[in-house]
Amino acid sequence: MHDPPNYWYNIVPDLPRPLPPPRDPEDDYIFSRIEILPKLFPSELLDQEFTAERYVQIPAEVLDSYRRIGRPTPLARAVRLERFLDTPAKIYFKREDLSPAGSHKVNTALAQAYYAKKENIQMLTTETSAGQWGSALAYACAMFNIKCLVFMTRSSYLQKPYRKTLMKLYGAEVLPSPSDCTDVGRNLLKERPEHPGSLGIAISEAVETCMKNEGVKYAIGSVMNFVLLHQTVIGLETMKQLEEIGEKPDIMVGCVGGGSNFAGFIFPFVGKRLRDGEFKDTRFIGVESKASPKMTEGKYVYEHGDTAGYLPMLKMYTVGRNYVPPPIHAAGLRYHAVAPTLSLLIREGLIETAAYTQEEVLDAARTFARVEGIIPAPETSHAIKQVIIEAQQCRRRNLQKTIVFCFSGHGLLDLSIFEEHTE
Repeated sequence: MHDPPNYWYNIVPDLPRPLPPPRDPEDDYIFSRIEILPKLFPSELLDQEFTAERYVQIPAEVLDSYRRIGRPTPLARAVRLERFLDTPAKIYFKREDLSPAGSHKVNTALAQAYYAKKENIQMLTTETSAGQWGSALAYACAMFNIKCLVFMTRSSYLQKPYRKTLMKLYGAEVLPSPSDCTDVGRNLLKERPEHPGSLGIAISEAVETCMKNEGVKYAIGSVMNFVLLHQTVIGLETMKQLEEIGEKPDIMVGCVGGGSNFAGFIFPFVGKRLRDGEFKDTRFIGVESKASPKMTEGKYVYEHGDTAGYLPMLKMYTVGRNYVPPPIHAAGLRYHAVAPTLSLLIREGLIETAAYTQEEVLDAARTFARVEGIIPAPETSHAIKQVIIEAQQCRRRNLQKTIVFCFSGHGLLDLSIFEEHTE
């Protein structure tokens, strides 16, 4: 495979039941949250959000950007991990860590920056927790010559200084969230001066900034349909690469914060199952942190995507917008909810879920680093933990399964985190 796909895949037309639409709170008398969406996003992204088309053409400029960051990314085989685990299973991983920003997030960041530039937007504002999304958007904005403002959750702002440095190198302004630059931030700091922040709070600050300033749009790294749409380049490439080597996945695994990398990885496969029954025996497993257990312990209800309630309510698995998770190292998994499309598929029983503690996943990361020589991000390590469990089960049962997982990002900017967990 020598070129990325020239289209994105939209799973909405193939869902087993209609996706519940966004809605406003019943007691909202101030303004319609749904009506603010055109203020937040470029018009073509809103078209993608609500499109019923199965395939969306990737613009030539975005395709060129994908090629420049190394798409299609490699599908590698973890032979050394297989030997270490003494498993009959084959383990493959899709390498999204090789982008300039170090994760899959750049796939949608480039698209969003392109559409913003097309509408002559002067600045994009956003939130980030671990810093992978903020880094990706900062990079994309630099490539399309747009200003970038990032609200970074305070706990990560303090824990991950090199992510902050990377964003600034790309020209972004980075503020700890809650900040004193928004009404939301000031009110929270007044109540709790050392507030660790959350993605929901950072989203509210970015949205407020967008609403109050002309020439500014909001960029989001997960949850929205158009974000998951852009990430399907991962799954489309993986499907073709597996076909080229004559493999079919028995198990597909990915970590889940809001759901963008996991959904982008599996949706093309799930879509084929829903349309024509292919991959009907493939297991799809989403792995989250026990610090924010929305899939495994949350409720499937309408909830806001942000803490302040600026955004419309979406039906999704959630632990509640006011939930403030502990400041874990896998900060990208601290979000309070899961993308609506992914939530619906979980509800329908098409996707399995699992959750692990920080200690469990960092042990898995250490194993992968020592065996394969690649250092995973703490978020990615959740998927690796599940892969190790599945491979061990294959060994005990002597099952020759093919396990494929999304290596969503590297941990080279998280080395201080691993220090306390390295023997």
